[in-house]
Amino acid sequence: MNASRTLGEPSRRSALGGLGGLALLGLAGCSDDRAAQPDPTESSAAEPSASPSEEETPDPTVTTVATARVGSLTVFESADEDAAEQLVLERDDEISGEVVLLVLADEGDRLQVQLPVRPNGTTGWVDAGDVRLTTHRFALEVAIADHELVVTEGGREVLRTPVGVGRSDRPTPGGDYYVKELLSPPDPDGVYGPYAYGLSGFSTVLTEFRDGEGVIGIHGTNEPDLVGTDVSSGCIRMPNETITRLVEEVGLPLGTPVTIRA
Repeated sequence: MNASRTLGEPSRRSALGGLGGLALLGLAGCSDDRAAQPDPTESSAAEPSASPSEEETPDPTVTTVATARVGSLTVFESADEDAAEQLVLERDDEISGEVVLLVLADEGDRLQVQLPVRPNGTTGWVDAGDVRLTTHRFALEVAIADHELVVTEGGREVLRTPVGVGRSDRPTPGGDYYVKELLSPPDPDGVYGPYAYGLSGFSTVLTEFRDGEGVIGIHGTNEPDLVGTDVSSGCIRMPNETITRLVEEVGLPLGTPVTIRA
């Protein structure tokens, strides 16, 4: 990551403050209802480069998140100026009208990002001027075999909870993802609970689910007795009081890296 780029630092307010209108989403075993996302703090896109003596060793717990400034965000195959177009991400196609990406590398004029598309783990490059950047120090890890989810901030544990995971025929896919959206179902006592986070990953078994694309999510449940078992179609379920705490107290930001391991 280029240490010379000045980034916005998200506030510690709850992510709940950014929730808005609802729409539909086919999460794999998750809620059909969507909510708008927290507004990231905009960064300064063109700052003078720091001299080598001014640069500090990067903090490994810091994550950089890119949010599109433009309605149609072009993704390129490489950082080269003449690189071919890989795809275009449309804000109008997203739940909140926001395209949120996890930054993997900074080459100055272009940023390498993880993309919320199939196949899982797809990456590409975007023009730095087309996005605004924020940073945070959160990370989330799910241990499938242990039925456990842990959230850290700056390497310090802030939440640990048992979770339900995918059934053997509809498993929760292992891999590295990120949180791309925060959803608010209309019935907080329904099958998906009061909140759901949509991830950048997809089911490896279901190509569609409830008129959606089989997006993997983390959400509440109306069957708390099944938390800690293999119960879902790929999503990760936790008690309603825990997902509420994650949103309203912890304030888990969009762009949080998510590691799902066996």
